[in-house]
Amino acid sequence: MRRGDNQASDVRGRQRQHWQTTYAAHPAMYGTAPSDPAQYAIGLFGRGGVVDLLELGAGQGRDTVWFLHAGLTVTALDYAEGALRELRHVAEANRVGAKLTTIVHDVRQPLPLSDRSVDGVYSHMLFNMALSTAELVDLAGEVHRVLRPGGLLVYTVRHTRDAHYRAGISHGDNMFENGGFIVHFFDRSLVDRLAAGFTMLDFAEFEEGELPRRLWRVTLRRDQGR
Repeated sequence: MRRGDNQASDVRGRQRQHWQTTYAAHPAMYGTAPSDPAQYAIGLFGRGGVVDLLELGAGQGRDTVWFLHAGLTVTALDYAEGALRELRHVAEANRVGAKLTTIVHDVRQPLPLSDRSVDGVYSHMLFNMALSTAELVDLAGEVHRVLRPGGLLVYTVRHTRDAHYRAGISHGDNMFENGGFIVHFFDRSLVDRLAAGFTMLDFAEFEEGELPRRLWRVTLRRDQGR
């Protein structure tokens, strides 16, 4: 690995501590209401027979608790241990903790699940984290591996028409840093690249929060024969 590559990896690696510090300072920074994509996913998963769900980048559980209320069994991954601790507390307080498993995990590493072990995967902006294109391709491959044939993937990403695209500090590979957070902004070609081995069921644009953030919601079904 070249020196520049090492420096870039170190910068992106420090994002973990930044998220942990932010979550500790703001125990409910995203509120308690489910996001719009989570509400969409709950309906989709109900119609699609999803029982076992993997959530990537669950954070403090803004969406996770609602998946549990909907009757899903959820494995929630995040690399911020404090966020998952808060999620477990909220789930227990809502009497839905029995169907929740939390795992501290960095998605730059292989997912800690066995092949074809879940019916659905959900991620709200995890794919936007400080992950290189190569790491995103590997992650999509891992999602494909753990999904059962016909399983569903719903993920959301900020894209290149977002107001923060090309603003702040550039880290290359369509990654820009604002307020200490590095975001990998997606173009459509990257969405298509990550869809290898899947069938695209839905592709929708929506807005969320301040600015507002401009996002795509991507719905994929794992192909049966691969």
